[in-house]
Amino acid sequence: MNLTAARNALRSASRVAVLTGAGVSAESGIPTFRDAQTGHWARFRPEDLASPDAYERDPEMVWAWYAGRYQDVLRAQPNAAHHLLTQLEQRKRAGFFLATQNVDGLHHRAGSGTHGGQLVELHGNLISGRDEVTGEIFPLPAPEVLATPPSSPRGHRMRPNVVWFGEFLPEAALTAAQDAFATADVALVIGTSGAVYPAAGLALETLQRGGTVIEVNPTESDLSAYMTFAVRDVATRGLAALLEQEA
Repeated sequence: MNLTAARNALRSASRVAVLTGAGVSAESGIPTFRDAQTGHWARFRPEDLASPDAYERDPEMVWAWYAGRYQDVLRAQPNAAHHLLTQLEQRKRAGFFLATQNVDGLHHRAGSGTHGGQLVELHGNLISGRDEVTGEIFPLPAPEVLATPPSSPRGHRMRPNVVWFGEFLPEAALTAAQDAFATADVALVIGTSGAVYPAAGLALETLQRGGTVIEVNPTESDLSAYMTFAVRDVATRGLAALLEQEA
């Protein structure tokens, strides 16, 4: 399948489902999960900081790491790939669905989920905390006034609102994503290694029902062998190429 055919498939699709991973945010300067282990944190594995056991042992240390990542994502800005996906949503409206594995909130800041489509954050986000007693989610205070561990408006301690190793994805978000990919005419898989399940299996839902799946990634991923078409480029340029004739 050539680029023209991929563009045509995307343009004619009534229902488009998108899965994004760390590669979408890399061009905004957001380090990948493992690349965030620098400086003082280089002596820790991510698994030592992002698990229920780690949090139970030392919530102050875990929150110190997440507070630094929280500052990083607030300093970052959405890049062209985030904005191009918002433009695609404006064209597809209710036929657009975006599931992201990223926890930086950049899709939301770029406007995704506000033009008739739907945005779900499969792994949560770094800009909010979850009340440990009620399960309610609240935005975090600004970094300069954030006291860790933070308390919710209910007076309870909050944990980072992210999915840790050993935890399940939010059921409602995962179910919505599975339904969207199962009924999509075209699925876009952008900037993800395809190694983390169940998110990596979403594109296969589209394929199994006869849909087209397009990968945008500079290198081959674990999913590449199953793709209908692959654009071998970074997210900003790859999406620009696909949407060139969408205007």
